[in-house]
Amino acid sequence: MEKFHVTTDSGCDLPSTFCRERKIYAYRMKYTIDEKEYTDSMEPEDCVSFYNKMRRGAVPRTSQMTPYEFIDFWSEIWEKSNLPIVHIAMGSAISGTFANALIAKELFLEEHPKAQVFVVDSTLASIGYGMLCIFAADMRDLGKAPEECVNRIESLKILINTYYTTDELKYLHRSGRVKRAEAIIASTLKINPILNLDKEGYLIVQEKVRGRKRAFNRIMEIVKERVTDPSSQTAYICHSDCKSEEVEAFSQMLIDRIGFKDTFISYIGPTIGSHSGPGLIAAFFIGKPRE
Repeated sequence: MEKFHVTTDSGCDLPSTFCRERKIYAYRMKYTIDEKEYTDSMEPEDCVSFYNKMRRGAVPRTSQMTPYEFIDFWSEIWEKSNLPIVHIAMGSAISGTFANALIAKELFLEEHPKAQVFVVDSTLASIGYGMLCIFAADMRDLGKAPEECVNRIESLKILINTYYTTDELKYLHRSGRVKRAEAIIASTLKINPILNLDKEGYLIVQEKVRGRKRAFNRIMEIVKERVTDPSSQTAYICHSDCKSEEVEAFSQMLIDRIGFKDTFISYIGPTIGSHSGPGLIAAFFIGKPRE
C-alpha cells in the first residue's frame, strides 16, 4: 500500500508518459520564447520545436515555481488522498525553486495542519533529480514510509555523478555559467568542455578537450573510473536535441565500454535547455561521491 506521493517539477526531464506510469507528479514549469508563454509539456516533439527556435536566434526565459504555485500543486494532490508528499527539487545551487518550496511548505501546513510535506534539495539538475524521483517511486511501491524514503534519497544524491559536454558555449555564457572569453576561445579552437556538478550542485568545467569525439572518449574514461557496479545499473542519458545516431552511439559506448546493463534516454526540456542550448549531451550514473 502506498504511504506517500512523489512530486517534482518538469525540470527533472522525465518524459510525461513515464511520469504517469510511475505516478510521479511533476509540476509543468513555464517559459517564454518569442514573447509567448508556454508550459513545459515534457513531450519530445515539443523539445525539438523549442531547440529549433533557439537555433534561429530565439532567447527563451524561464521562471521558477513560486510558493503559491507550490501550494496549489500540492493541495490538489493531497486533497485526493491525504497522503504525505515527498517533493524532490532542482538543486538549490542552480535554482531558487528549493528555497520557494521551503516557504511554500510552511504556508501549506498552515492551511493543511494534518498534512506532511518533505522537501529534498537534490543538489542535481535534469534527469539527475529525475533519478531520485524514480528511486523514491520504487520505495513508495515497496510500501516504505516517507521518512525512510527521504533518508535514503539524502544519502543517495551525493552518489549521482554527471558528466556532459557541448560544442556550443554561447548559451552557457548567456546564462552566466561560462565567461564570454572562454566561450569565444572554445568556439574558435573547437574545444568541448567536460562539465560536472560538485557535491553542492555547482557547475564545474572539469576539463577542456579539443573535438567532440575526443570529449566523448574522455567522458567514457571518467565514467569508468568513477562508476560503481555498472552491470547492475541503468545509465541515464539526457540531450538537447542531438542527432539520433550520435545519441545512440553515446548510449552504446556506455554499455560496451563501461558495462551498464542498459540506458534510459530522454530530452533535456526547456527548463534546463534554456541555459544549455542545443547540442549538449550528458551521462548520469551511480558512482563515487561527488567531491
